[in-house]
Amino acid sequence: MRHLLSAADLTLDEAVGVLDTAEAMAATQHRMIKKLPTLRGRTVVNLFFEDSTRTRISFEAAAKRLSADVINFSAKGSSVSKGESLKDTALTLQAMGVDGVVIRHHDSGAPHRLAHSGWIDVPVLNAGDGTHQHPTQALLDAFTMRRHLTTGGDAPAPEGSSLEGASVVIVGDVLHSRVARSDVQLLHTLGAKVTLVAPPTLLPVGMESWPCTVSYDLDAALDEARPDAVMMLRVQRERMSSAGGGFFPSPQEYHRLYGLDGARLARLPERAIVMHPGPMNRGLEISAEAADSSRSTIVQQVANGVSVRMAVLYLLLAGGEETPGGIS
Repeated sequence: MRHLLSAADLTLDEAVGVLDTAEAMAATQHRMIKKLPTLRGRTVVNLFFEDSTRTRISFEAAAKRLSADVINFSAKGSSVSKGESLKDTALTLQAMGVDGVVIRHHDSGAPHRLAHSGWIDVPVLNAGDGTHQHPTQALLDAFTMRRHLTTGGDAPAPEGSSLEGASVVIVGDVLHSRVARSDVQLLHTLGAKVTLVAPPTLLPVGMESWPCTVSYDLDAALDEARPDAVMMLRVQRERMSSAGGGFFPSPQEYHRLYGLDGARLARLPERAIVMHPGPMNRGLEISAEAADSSRSTIVQQVANGVSVRMAVLYLLLAGGEETPGGIS
């Protein structure tokens, strides 16, 4: 694996390999000293052209726990705000001798352009590009689901296990969601059946080719799919022209038709977990009762994200050529 740009790039064996490696990384995070020497002497740049808190911090924590040096780059206040191009930024990083680039960009395709441009000759990891892809979010979601299905979420999943036969319902603003695109592709690769639920105005054109079922009725979809996991997507109002932008009549109406509230939570199968990529709009796509319930894995997803990103950084930068130091 040279780069990680899209969830669709991962084969079943590669995806399961990342999840298994993440389990090994997670096992080290309960120790008093969490750091591993695996990437000592390597430098990772977090190249963020779009605002982020949890994703940037998660990648920074992952790299530092592998003993890599981390440079955090923000477009605001940098040469980019003065007109510097992605090419010139990449050439500058190449000249500085960085070993890997984690990039988040507002333009779909920017990480692919960076990886295949010839401007920089290091692994590139997509931390989210426009409305296109967010592969590590899909991997941490799959990691969380796999643990839940195989061990109830309290212990590591068996090595080599997939999500074969699992049922997952993803609800909300699919149109603006790179998480939805990545999750659908990766979950399908891992053998899960995915149902997308959204109002017609929040579904993208060309979904006929997506490996999933589409529904406009949340209650009917939950009854039919009998899900093992329900993923509530954030309503991305910042990508809409106004508070509602014409995508739905009102926040109250959206929550009534597509929000996960206490009543819908009670109707879910006993085994079902509640997920959200964050940050949440409480009272819009998810109620406080659902977000804070015992079924919620939202905090676990954040913790699992560090282990998954450690695994990806290790596989990309160490290439699997050496045993991850300190992993048992």
